Amino acid sequence: MSVAMAASVASAPPGRFRGLLLRIVSAVVLGPLLLAAVWFGFPWIDVVAAIVAPLMIGEWLRLTRGRPVARGLFILYSIAALLALLWLRHQPGFGRETILWLLACVWATDIGAYFIGSYAGGAKLAPSISPSKTWSGLIGGICASAVVSALCTLVFDAGDTVMLAVTGAAIAVVAQVGDLLESAAKRRAGVKDSGRIIPGHGGILDRIDGLIAALLLIAVIRLLTGGEWPWA
Repeated sequence: MSVAMAASVASAPPGRFRGLLLRIVSAVVLGPLLLAAVWFGFPWIDVVAAIVAPLMIGEWLRLTRGRPVARGLFILYSIAALLALLWLRHQPGFGRETILWLLACVWATDIGAYFIGSYAGGAKLAPSISPSKTWSGLIGGICASAVVSALCTLVFDAGDTVMLAVTGAAIAVVAQVGDLLESAAKRRAGVKDSGRIIPGHGGILDRIDGLIAALLLIAVIRLLTGGEWPWA
């Protein structure tokens, strides 16, 4: 954590960033492992998918107790996202870059929404589902994802800057929808977190709810457009 960020956290109103340190520690530990699996591809990313799949299913079983239709739909939704992850990563052209770009956009969305929403506050985005989310946070997440996505044209020396910025904004919106979808399931189940496997984050679904939706978005776009989109 930078000195500026530490000062911001210290000066923030009590409770605003409660649990932030634990979340950062968990991200520092798990983030590099995921990135390494994405970087090296087969078989490591496949191992990650094999480990995550039963954990996700177990959490959906907990959240959808007594609702067999919702249970089936949520499980199919998550398994489809894992298949999208493997399909996109194993593409012969820019597979690695596509997943790294997607992860960067989703993480930028989370960070932008968290900090901008915490500082700016304002109107609630979906108070009946997730009282802590605000429209300012959504806007912050969209802007952060658009900027990071556009910067990927420089990092990977490929892609159209404007197209990637627009796509990054779309990813942010879809990721937030995925977040709200899981929040609605948790509220219906009467629980705060989908699980307790990740300190500071809760369950697997609490950490990748937005990524699940974003993976499906990019997989669908790739299927519809063909080629090596968005890099070609």
